[in-house]
Amino acid sequence: MKNTIAVIALSSFLAVAACKKNETAAKAENIENKKSEEFVVDSVKVSDSTKITDSLKVSYTSKLLVFPTLKDKKLLDSIYFQNEKIKDFSKTGLQAYLDSEKNSYFNSVKKDNKDWASDVTYAQNWYSSSHMNLISNINGYMHIQYVGSGYEGGAHDNYGFSERVFDLKNSKKLELKDITSLPKNKIETILMKNIDKINSGTMDGDGEVKNSEMLLVDKIPASDNFYFDDKNLYFHYSPYEIAAFAAGDITIPVSWEDLKGTLNAEFKERMKIK
Repeated sequence: MKNTIAVIALSSFLAVAACKKNETAAKAENIENKKSEEFVVDSVKVSDSTKITDSLKVSYTSKLLVFPTLKDKKLLDSIYFQNEKIKDFSKTGLQAYLDSEKNSYFNSVKKDNKDWASDVTYAQNWYSSSHMNLISNINGYMHIQYVGSGYEGGAHDNYGFSERVFDLKNSKKLELKDITSLPKNKIETILMKNIDKINSGTMDGDGEVKNSEMLLVDKIPASDNFYFDDKNLYFHYSPYEIAAFAAGDITIPVSWEDLKGTLNAEFKERMKIK
């Protein structure tokens, strides 16, 4: 009889333990599912070309990121700041926007150049290209790089970068003041000091050319074109912004040590900066 009672008690214990284990696993799965639902990234693309004349071909390529779980309109307006016409942030709406922009671009090239396009006697490929790229999403800070380039005749094509970091926790674009209290003129002094820390890769007959040797400005502005990782704050400059086109785009790092004592407390804690 005692053995029977012991067996029943053990069975009951195991059943309760298994039930609790299943509940724990279910809760963990629900938490994981909730996390995965909190931030979802998709994209829409368009890539097409058309012939204006026998010698002139025009291409249009563009990609937009889609954030179906982001609902804050002010944040979304900031994310799509280069595209003020966008009112529908859904995947369908963004795809329709790209298709419309492609058609507008083709029509504008045909209209604006109809008087002389027939004079183009050698093959040319003109293009317009723009892409949104998700670089990182760490500690609630989402870094998006916007890249644009194009060619419509001339000596060379043009291109540029825009870096933006969005604070998803507080639903806003991150500003320099959210990172550091150091005045901009002090940051600009550091930028000038660090100009050659990341070389652009420009070469001449004598070898590598320093960024500082190609500067077109006396003062490097502490612009809003920045991003960061666990080691540095980075300022990104497009061609012609601070240096000659031959220099390409230039990135200048500012270490957390350079900003020691001026970092915003919330930012420092979220980024685990010691």
